[in-house]
Amino acid sequence: MPALSLALHFIRRDIRNRYLGSFSGGLWALLQPLIQLAVYGFVFVYVFKARVPGADAPGYVPFLAVGLWPWTAFSESLMRATTAIQDNAALIGKVALPRGVLVFAAVASSFLIHAIGFCAIVIALRLSGVPIDLLALPLALCGFVQLFLLALGFAFLFSAVQVFVRDLAPALPQLLMLWMFASPVFYARASLPERYQGWMDFNPFTHYAEFFRATLLHSGSVDLTAQAISMVVALAALALGFAVFRRLGPHFEDFL
Repeated sequence: MPALSLALHFIRRDIRNRYLGSFSGGLWALLQPLIQLAVYGFVFVYVFKARVPGADAPGYVPFLAVGLWPWTAFSESLMRATTAIQDNAALIGKVALPRGVLVFAAVASSFLIHAIGFCAIVIALRLSGVPIDLLALPLALCGFVQLFLLALGFAFLFSAVQVFVRDLAPALPQLLMLWMFASPVFYARASLPERYQGWMDFNPFTHYAEFFRATLLHSGSVDLTAQAISMVVALAALALGFAVFRRLGPHFEDFL
């Protein structure tokens, strides 16, 4: 079976298995981040009275939605892909197939589902009166593709390490939570003391949160230099992750 057909097969299988037996089916992919957004929006807007800095800043809920949805796709894809090799140990032992397809399918299915949800919530916010630039949605989806490459690089690395170090998967949710709060998902970079703002550039996800807000909400501007650097970082992460995956791949069956 060609690699592309095999990848599509595993993507369909992953999506089907994810919602098998669920009354809401694939609708839960939209409901879960929507409920999460509602909870965070209530807590930060009505309890903590959070505001986005700037006189022409967007409301906090659209500001949060545009940053939270890509983070959800990124973090969920890593959690699912990290155990992709381990979860398919029986299949790997019986069938000769490129192991990387299993990792790719886990990341691709998460991004596909959440990209659809992202488009739906952006359109819903626009219909509710939020000044979102729908003409910039294709450009934002290009950012989703770039974020997918970054996630895929980490996924190859984590899934390979997980075969040998089983502590990674249980620790990953906590590590991702720390990463989320270290990223400008719930806050703008301008909310931080000036001496800390520059450090945000070392966080790979910082660019994506700011890029989606700049393109869709016109909150800030798209920095072409930052865009080029983030693409280089995404491709470097992909190359490094895949190199480690290929290097450790021949030893997977000995530890599964």
